[in-house]
Amino acid sequence: MSARGNENAATGEAGSQETPQETTRRSSFWADLKSVLAERDFRKLFAARLVSQGGDGVFNAGFAAYAFFSAQSFPSPTAAVYAFTVLYVPYSLIGPFAGVFIDRWSRRQIIVYGALIRAAMVAIAGFVVLGGQTGVPLYISALAVLGVNRFFLSAVSAGTPHVVPPGKLVMANAVGPTSGTIIGFVGGVVGLGVHLVTGGGLLGSAATLWFAGLCYIAASLVGTRMDRGLLGPDKSVKREMRAATLGSDLKDVVAGLAGGLKHLAEKRRASYALGVIAMQRALYGTLLVAALLLYRNYFFHGGNGNKALGSVTLLVITSAIGFGLAAVITPQGVKRLSKDQWIALWLLIGGIVTILLAPTFNKYTYLALGFMLGLSAQCVKICVDTTVQETVDDAYMGRVFSLYDMLFNVAYVLGPAIAIPFLPSTGKSYLVVLVVGALYVATAALYAMLTVQGRAAQSPPARPTQAARR
Repeated sequence: MSARGNENAATGEAGSQETPQETTRRSSFWADLKSVLAERDFRKLFAARLVSQGGDGVFNAGFAAYAFFSAQSFPSPTAAVYAFTVLYVPYSLIGPFAGVFIDRWSRRQIIVYGALIRAAMVAIAGFVVLGGQTGVPLYISALAVLGVNRFFLSAVSAGTPHVVPPGKLVMANAVGPTSGTIIGFVGGVVGLGVHLVTGGGLLGSAATLWFAGLCYIAASLVGTRMDRGLLGPDKSVKREMRAATLGSDLKDVVAGLAGGLKHLAEKRRASYALGVIAMQRALYGTLLVAALLLYRNYFFHGGNGNKALGSVTLLVITSAIGFGLAAVITPQGVKRLSKDQWIALWLLIGGIVTILLAPTFNKYTYLALGFMLGLSAQCVKICVDTTVQETVDDAYMGRVFSLYDMLFNVAYVLGPAIAIPFLPSTGKSYLVVLVVGALYVATAALYAMLTVQGRAAQSPPARPTQAARR
């Protein structure tokens, strides 16, 4: 059960990694990958991205292992929400504003030095963990790493048009984020393996973070293979940036986001799609926090964090299989059903499996639940991505996806935050899981009703029959 954001939103591009456009041209992914890899400079940028995002996966694994599964930590619902907030909210809120800076600085230098800065910060975070520190020191370390990472990914996205011809840009924007997401997941699994191999506990968590630091150093070294001016910004852009003040640029970002909101108010299908993905993310995040608490404090209540972490690794893998399967079945599913019907169907399925399986509070049953909810989440997301792409005007695409990115991750934290008063430290709450299941079903019904009404309102009036004319 995992989640990821849309870094291209920061630069105003329609395509995005973790973000919502990773499904663009999915049916031709391998052909697109082969095509863009023929570009020598793109291969250099692509390699830096993959190594860095692999390190991100390792870092997230080390952070989660310490925050949730160390002997010093018996997380409460509140602590879990704090950890989620650190991992997801700043990452999204920084995003729209990162473009202001990456249009002023050398993007190649951001990649090289950004990776080195993260390596240094991760090294410090490792010592914080080794000392058994929790709370503010740990969260400041994580915030620093993730904040710099946002600039790194934005620089990669902004630099992409400089390393591929215009005819391959859509392909590059599709395969780069998707590949990065896959490598991030692989990095997470590797990170969990490093944690377990090094004995777990404080040393295992610290070793995992330091391994992530090595990945960032490698990403920086790969970045040095590119010429300093390869990724831009162009000299004309730099002159424009020097002429404009930083304050005015930041103000323009805020105005742009407001314009995106206004445009969404005129595009009901896109608004409904974003509303449904926000609800789905809130519900999914609530179940994920409950599951982490269950594995840590209920299924393995004796305090064996390593065993709990091993079981959670299986849960992550089954969820990831569900995510991957969604990419296979959704293109076929939308040939038989409309995208709106597919969204409603998988929300309904998510609700049904939650109501049936979640109240068992059994770690083996939860593997099936994780698989089904991963499948449901990604089936919904693929169609939401496409709906937004099809209904939003191109001039507003970047701004809308910036809003999508923020909504996607903030909702992921907001759901568990609302559930805090009803979640015990063990995570075992029949009320929470049943309410979540019921809200899945209610969201499916409401979305189906709204989209049916919307199609009816947009349909042209029926032509009168001969009988009516008489």
